[in-house]
Amino acid sequence: MTAVTEIPTTAARTWTPRVAAQLSVLAAAAFIYVTAEILPVGALSAIARNLHVSIVWVGTLLSWYALVAALTTFPLVRWTAHWPRRRVLLLSLACLTVSQLVSALAPNFAVLACGRVLCALTHGLLWSVIAPIATRLVPPSHAGRATMSIYIGTSLALVIGSPLTAALSLMWGWRLAAVCVTVAAAVVTVAARLILPEMMLSADQLQYVGPRANHHRNRSLIIISLITMVGVTGHFVSYTYIVVIIRQVVGVHGANLAWLLAAYGIAGVLAVTLVARPLDRRPRGAIICCIAGLTAAFVVLTALAFAGHLSATTALVVGTGAIVLWGAMATAVTPMLQSAAMRAGADDPDGASGLYVTAFQVGIMAGSLAGGLLYERNVAMMLTASAG
Repeated sequence: MTAVTEIPTTAARTWTPRVAAQLSVLAAAAFIYVTAEILPVGALSAIARNLHVSIVWVGTLLSWYALVAALTTFPLVRWTAHWPRRRVLLLSLACLTVSQLVSALAPNFAVLACGRVLCALTHGLLWSVIAPIATRLVPPSHAGRATMSIYIGTSLALVIGSPLTAALSLMWGWRLAAVCVTVAAAVVTVAARLILPEMMLSADQLQYVGPRANHHRNRSLIIISLITMVGVTGHFVSYTYIVVIIRQVVGVHGANLAWLLAAYGIAGVLAVTLVARPLDRRPRGAIICCIAGLTAAFVVLTALAFAGHLSATTALVVGTGAIVLWGAMATAVTPMLQSAAMRAGADDPDGASGLYVTAFQVGIMAGSLAGGLLYERNVAMMLTASAG
């Protein structure tokens, strides 16, 4: 029987080996959820061939996923506001596990889409609570580092999860990739149940959550959410079709493409690790630097897409550098903005995080839809939209 643990006060929190293990479980949850979310990116062709639909149609799985997540995040965050935090996390992971099983067994595109919808229903809920759970496990002075530790799981999903599911899809079919994600999600769910405390909200914390929250009146939180939405839109205009960009703009094909995708993710892991401490000390400066770096990466790729006179070697070297910079900045800025959102809504960090996640999902939906439309024209226009 697991003891009911109230979320501890500042004085009671210390960074111990047990806390490190708990943060590792949260990072694993982030890893598997992101791997499941972006599985279609690396399996576009495999899914399209197997289910007899177009690549662009498979690409809409990301758009509809984001739409469902955007519509359900805030209502679910409010509905579960008084629940123990672990219960909310376990609900999200259970839905992920079932959804991946449905996807693996899907006889047609419609059933696959339904499986994705089930996963999307609790996607925003998980991302609304996972970072606040992490920050409640450590001293306030380490909140930024705790948030960054969760996003190492996100980065590893890009380094290991996405390339691995893409490779499985190419060699043995995308269904095996979905089965592997199903098993991993089930293991993480059990680990979360065993290792994490139940984390009941205290009476002081409960007075700010649910219907009593007034996030729509919080100017700083609204600005952060708008910045998030615009930035994510620009990112996903191109990221949905990053494999196409690497082939056509950078000139990388075959097995080397997987290595460049891995480099994209490794750059993200390193960036998240390096900016964890600056995030606690100078959050605004860290965010500005990352956004500037991301913009620079898109500008370089746009220039390469329009420049037809460059040699293959120049395009390869410059393009590879831009892809790596893209991976580093895009991965690092995400936890920065979520940390900023939680600081802006400190009375109810879960609700503030929910508004941030909603903005993030709207950005994914808008970006992937716009990317699909621009992809039908040419890659250069897609990158121009991201750079702008």
